[in-house]
Amino acid sequence: MNTKHIWTEKLPQPPSHHRESERQAITLPARLTWKDQRGATRFATVVTRNVSEYGVYVECASTVSIPLYRLVQFQLERDGGEPAALPEALRQQGRILSAVYRVSPPQRSGTPQGFALRLMIDPKRRAAEGVAEKRATA
Repeated sequence: MNTKHIWTEKLPQPPSHHRESERQAITLPARLTWKDQRGATRFATVVTRNVSEYGVYVECASTVSIPLYRLVQFQLERDGGEPAALPEALRQQGRILSAVYRVSPPQRSGTPQGFALRLMIDPKRRAAEGVAEKRATA
């Protein structure tokens, strides 16, 4: 008699990386602006390391205190150029409201502090892009 036990069966594993859009390695100067807990406006100069349609990962040479889920304004510097690989939202808008969803502290090895930002894209625009993409692949 072959008996299967729930704790011995292999469960299906989720995909190791599931992204809504592909990341592009792009290095451009940018700026973050946010309000601290006292309401004072703060700025940080950062460099993009990779971007996607809905997110960006940036590194900051100086250590700054930005807590998780803080809303920040993300803006590419004008003198940084505009690569064709930039997502449409970054090409069209000067500033994009973003939420900090991951903070990587600086390392002793010299790796700068990093921030993963979720770009706050208009849901109507996002839905329209999804429809257009489905039509293009159909």
